[in-house]
Amino acid sequence: MRRKLVPCNHFISVPSRCLLVALLLFCLPVAAQDWAQASARASSAVLADAPLQFLPVEEAYRLSVQVEPEGLALDWLNAPGYYLYQHQFAATATGENGEVVVLAMHSPPGKTIFDSFYEKDLVVYYDTVAVRVDVPPQLRGRSWTLSVSSQGCADAGLCYPPRSQFFVIDGGAGFGHAAVELDSLPLMQADVGEAGDNSGIQGGSALNLPLVLLFALLGGVILNLMPCVFPVLSIKVLSLTSAHLGEHGKHLHGMAYTAGIVLAFVAIAALLLVFREAGEAVGWGFQLQSPVFVSLLAYLLFAAGLSFSGLLEVGARWMNLGQSATRGTSLRASFMTGVLATVVASPCSAPFMGTALGFALTQTPLISLLVFAVLGIGMALPFVLLSWIPGLLEKLPAPGPWMQSFRQFLAFPLYASAIWLLWVLGRQTNIDQVALVGIGMLLLAFAAWLGSAQRWRQVLALLVIVVAFGIAVTPSTTSGDRLWEPYSSARLQALRSEGRPVFVNLTAAWCITCLANEKLALSSASFAETLRANNIVYLKGDWTNRNSEITALLKEYGRSGVPLYLYYSANSVDADVLPQLLTKKMVQKALKAE
Repeated sequence: MRRKLVPCNHFISVPSRCLLVALLLFCLPVAAQDWAQASARASSAVLADAPLQFLPVEEAYRLSVQVEPEGLALDWLNAPGYYLYQHQFAATATGENGEVVVLAMHSPPGKTIFDSFYEKDLVVYYDTVAVRVDVPPQLRGRSWTLSVSSQGCADAGLCYPPRSQFFVIDGGAGFGHAAVELDSLPLMQADVGEAGDNSGIQGGSALNLPLVLLFALLGGVILNLMPCVFPVLSIKVLSLTSAHLGEHGKHLHGMAYTAGIVLAFVAIAALLLVFREAGEAVGWGFQLQSPVFVSLLAYLLFAAGLSFSGLLEVGARWMNLGQSATRGTSLRASFMTGVLATVVASPCSAPFMGTALGFALTQTPLISLLVFAVLGIGMALPFVLLSWIPGLLEKLPAPGPWMQSFRQFLAFPLYASAIWLLWVLGRQTNIDQVALVGIGMLLLAFAAWLGSAQRWRQVLALLVIVVAFGIAVTPSTTSGDRLWEPYSSARLQALRSEGRPVFVNLTAAWCITCLANEKLALSSASFAETLRANNIVYLKGDWTNRNSEITALLKEYGRSGVPLYLYYSANSVDADVLPQLLTKKMVQKALKAE
């Protein structure tokens, strides 16, 4: 029996394409809305709570640079409640010939804090910090440009993006004078003359524009090799070998694919410019800062992987509808494939892209849009060349059964990218949200299995997809919102010696009862208010992995496993043991909040 070949000119069936396009069109608007709401959260908090008024970065951290005989003195003056990270300090020097030298920095001892974002202890500086920078002999007595990088956060909950400041060091002015600060522009644009004269910067920008456009073109071409984009491009290329299109038809499909990519890049650039004009610091991939967008993009890649695996091609009736579509519909499919390729490329960056994007985001809107458009042209270039140069297309292997196997093979990079996005989501939120989005992916696979010509199965599949979307857009909490400290016997003893009341929760990730108690009784606003009102310290001991201190505490209270809930009041010697099944009222009573 001969194996029937599946034509590749419609590599995604009509219902599958509807699902992918819905995900696609939902991703960017939701990401923009979610990101804008997060950006505006601090502004809305100003009206509700005065301490949450965050300063502009230049007011929160004031830097002055002094030229001294032994080098440079960098002195920061931080606003109250703001601090700088030690590990984010960096300094480089750019000489008159364009040579860049990394400068050695000597930082004083600082304060060690546990940073919930980096999930480790870090050294930070409050109030003031003086850093000394060594100047190599080849720069002394000459004029050069100093670049100083730093990053800081506010105790109230805002972390600023990394910041670079630029100063003119006039080696002929002698010692004891202050360096003149330039605007924060990329070094490649700075053509500095006399100290304080910025007129050369604009000339440098104009001279570098052709080079930046070349970088954008090359970066776009290299994007096609990324694991998210390569499967989409490969299937699109294979469609040219199997579809019955004339030369003119292939040209039209190439242009439609290019239009989809370029317009999608320009749309992303327009969003970036809108946020920039609103005073936000954003860059390529800003949408990945939104957990909702990351979740939806994981869905999109997973659904595309299911389609490549053949699990979303549901029924001959739908396939026939796709095959009988008009030429306009086919061109729209090529256009949407270009949009899809751009969206799935958003987590990736390629060589030359960083320079081009850094340049674009500091320029006028017209130049910024031009750089992004050229980046899109570069990404579309391989497919355009294949669709316009017949000789290149003829060098591809002839259609055959191998195409179906290759198409299925290309699903695995998409699955791998979806797994990576789940890891990103876990870093942004918590493991519970990752599990929920994993369940959403399972629902998408179930919906794909349900899809058929039968109406009731189609309706059920639609309901399952709606539930999966609901999971993706459910608000989540980050690890930075936690009320607890990690348990250790030393910390417990220190708190007891201070006379502080302590609530201890011994739990594990594989303990279903523990997780249910935390959701029902230990995660509410009333529980958090009870802790604050009674000055209770909440210690959580995670027994997911072996921990001898937690095991010892369990044995002390005659338990062989978790959960175990203990409350040490301020004056008691022994702890009160709470039941293994908790309710809000029970916890309130135990903590004497009634």
